[in-house]
Amino acid sequence: MKIAILSTAAASLVGFRKELLQEIEKSNETYAMASDWVPQIEREVASWGVQPIHCALARDGVNPVREIKGLIALTRQFSVLAPDIYFGYFPKPNTIGLLAAYFAGVPRRYALVEGLGYYFTERGIHPGWKALLVRYIQIFLYRLALPRCTKVFFLNEDDRAELIKAGVSIHASMVLPGIGVDLEYYADIDRYPDSPVFLMVSRLLVEKGVREFVAAARLVKARYSNARFLLAGGLDSNPGGIEGEEVKSWVSEGVLDWVGHVEDIRTVFAESSVFVLPSYREGRPRSTQEAMAMARPIITTDAIGCRETVDEGVNGFRVPVRNVAALAEAMNKFIETPDLVRKMGRQSRRIAEEKYNVHEINAAILRAMSIVVDDSHPAVDG
Repeated sequence: MKIAILSTAAASLVGFRKELLQEIEKSNETYAMASDWVPQIEREVASWGVQPIHCALARDGVNPVREIKGLIALTRQFSVLAPDIYFGYFPKPNTIGLLAAYFAGVPRRYALVEGLGYYFTERGIHPGWKALLVRYIQIFLYRLALPRCTKVFFLNEDDRAELIKAGVSIHASMVLPGIGVDLEYYADIDRYPDSPVFLMVSRLLVEKGVREFVAAARLVKARYSNARFLLAGGLDSNPGGIEGEEVKSWVSEGVLDWVGHVEDIRTVFAESSVFVLPSYREGRPRSTQEAMAMARPIITTDAIGCRETVDEGVNGFRVPVRNVAALAEAMNKFIETPDLVRKMGRQSRRIAEEKYNVHEINAAILRAMSIVVDDSHPAVDG
């Protein structure tokens, strides 16, 4: 059987889809499609026996002429490749890519909605007619594409409900507990720094709550000067991207240390006490799942996709979105009661083992797509 997987970021095929691609490749001819291949990533994907395919599908922006050209080019590619199954994730593969697969006559088509993205976050963050227009265009594309899906996978019930409310017909769907992590790779580390270290791992976007993290850090450091704050993540070209000069000003101020993009994020988790993600909205954040697997307690928001990762008072705390004072107070709890770090970290690891085993989640996805999988990995209830 031929299976084509489309992404707008080749790096995500290695970072987020490695185990899934390797599992599919065992008994299927597998194509990994993206537009931004670099030699290192291309070689790694090819080493799994998966065939890297270059395609014309831009990650960012909504340029009608460019998107129509991309749709036509993808339709031709699918017609030549003739896959039996199409699987897309991220907004454009779930709309333009899926429509191309439909027009090319790909028999079975699947989409994984990891989150509804920038234009579905809290209203008023980025006001203006352009943001509103793009939101309507995205909804229009979802209305065209998702009804042509054999099945749509979601990471939370709220995203499914919002699309249906927006008039998107979804004939068959399944809610997954997350995309999962390799629990052996992200191993349980039962050691923590002597002084409190709060870590945020994220693309540097306004809607990820980066500025709230910085503002809370200022409040905490004014009271507890020994607290450290680490920010890991690269600059981003999306509309909500934070400029590098602003980030450097935080470093110069002494509020935090910025380590940029980190190839092996486990090294940064190992330096931390508590993981913090004050995001405005998520699908089900992979970084939080990684932190939980490495036995880190979590502070996050009571927002869609974030709230599901924290059992309040058990493995961490939830705070209101954009509430800096509440975020700082949650941080202070770990400083004032340091035993909470290890206690809640143990609970994070337990929850990760119960819910976020990538092999179990992948097996559930492949069974839902009627692809033969290794029966040693049991199914996961949606």
